[in-house]
Amino acid sequence: MELTLAKPALTLCGFLIIMLATTTRAFIVNVDAHNEECFFENVEGGTKFGVTFEVIDGGFLDVDIKITGPEQHVMHESEKESSGKFTFVAPTKGVYTVCFNNERSSMTPKMVMFSIELGDTPVRAPGAPGQEEVGHTKLEDMIRELSGTLTSVKHEQEYMHVRDKIHRSVNESTNSRVVLWSTFEALVLVLMTVGQVYYLKRFFEVKRVV
Repeated sequence: MELTLAKPALTLCGFLIIMLATTTRAFIVNVDAHNEECFFENVEGGTKFGVTFEVIDGGFLDVDIKITGPEQHVMHESEKESSGKFTFVAPTKGVYTVCFNNERSSMTPKMVMFSIELGDTPVRAPGAPGQEEVGHTKLEDMIRELSGTLTSVKHEQEYMHVRDKIHRSVNESTNSRVVLWSTFEALVLVLMTVGQVYYLKRFFEVKRVV
């Protein structure tokens, strides 16, 4: 009985190790004004293909994104996006392209953090599957779903960490500007007070002479 239970447990652990090793590539790219940066990925047909991105610095934190498949087939295209998550199943084998366009910006570069996720290529045994193979197939599907969910959680944590850094930087910059402006106002008030006292003193001295 112990051997019977141990075999499915080892199988499950093996599947988890394989599925959690889903290929994920994370990048940070600087897209200059009037420029476009493209990235290419060779994907097998039927493979899950995901792109997640967020603009972390520059201007209004927006950029144009375009995802194309083989033969320049447009799978997604949008303008002035700050962040996004797109998932496709590659219909055919070929090179898929992800482009970030900053041509709308006149002088401000944009810094984009993005990741490309590739699932495992689906493999099915030839012929009609038996009952045991059907069970393994369902188990694989469940593990793939769990792997995708864990990857999504990881990406969300990374983006929340980046957002926290951005907001902290903005707050620190705003606070420093407020301090500088308050200091400037205090200096102006002191100078105005000294000037008024000096002017009144000179005015009364002139009256006495007359």
